[in-house]
Amino acid sequence: MTTQRTIDAIRTVSTVALQYSNSLVPDLLPDGTLKNTTKGGEWWARNPTRADRDAGSFSVSLADGRWHDFACGDGGCDLVSLAAYIWGVRQTEAARDLARRFGLHLEALEGCPVDPGRTEAQRKRLAAATLAAEQRTAMEAMVKRQKQEAAAIYARRLWQSGDPADPQHPYLERKRIQPHGIRQTGTELLIPLRKVTGELVNIQRVTAGGTKLFLSGGQVRSAFCLLGGIQAGKRVHLCEGFATGATLLEQYGDVDSVACAMNAGNLRSVALALRGHYGLNMGMVIAGDDDRRTDGNPGRTAANATALASGSMLIFPEWPSSAPVELSDFNDLHCWEASNGL
Repeated sequence: MTTQRTIDAIRTVSTVALQYSNSLVPDLLPDGTLKNTTKGGEWWARNPTRADRDAGSFSVSLADGRWHDFACGDGGCDLVSLAAYIWGVRQTEAARDLARRFGLHLEALEGCPVDPGRTEAQRKRLAAATLAAEQRTAMEAMVKRQKQEAAAIYARRLWQSGDPADPQHPYLERKRIQPHGIRQTGTELLIPLRKVTGELVNIQRVTAGGTKLFLSGGQVRSAFCLLGGIQAGKRVHLCEGFATGATLLEQYGDVDSVACAMNAGNLRSVALALRGHYGLNMGMVIAGDDDRRTDGNPGRTAANATALASGSMLIFPEWPSSAPVELSDFNDLHCWEASNGL
């Protein structure tokens, strides 16, 4: 059983690890690239626990140590949990190994007393590291909040200036779906992301070719695009992308409303936000992606975890035996069936 002393020791190591994040994170994830340096730095790399060929969904903040794999939903709040995840060990073991790397001797991790001659010097070092971490965290939180507020203001301005989306927009035609109230500026579709209270906080812009971009610095976590209104006594379906949500609403007769989380890593946050706002009496169904060709099937993994965490029902596409294995979501299935006259 993990004691409070051990937990405190792990937190201490996490605090010190932040001072070495610029060298520690690339050492843990050598095949990566530094991005978003204006935000303190984010390290984007391949997930070594999965069969990723290229970097793309796995990121670590060098500013606060938070890490996330948006493809499968794995994530953590500090560099000790990151090391434990990568090394496949318990956090206690990871914290002990990192502490030794930093020249720390913590009794709760080592199981033996600290040398009295080192106690005072180590205490001062840890106090300085703690103060620096607190100041850094407060600064990062302020900068993040300012960026989100600025992005929300821009999102509202962009949304208000947009026109109703053209039903014949190339992306909508290719996905065989209707606009469902989204807007358009130039050739870009505007998909609104709102908090559970209804406040517009971000926009996903979709080009004719299908490239998708959120507004820089805007909130994504817990925000979603709602198709149809949530009604008392009616179930809400929760899925990843807008095209999947539109397909559910158009092709499945028992679907009244759909919340589109926009990616697998946001499913759980959106589900818990909806649960917190509407309570357990609201029926919720997780309509998961089924990434059959991807190692670990991140879509199915994230959907399973979300259903368990939110007490929701769970559905996946039912694939005909002749369906290509590269199909992964309800819209893929709909488009394939339509193109084959099924």
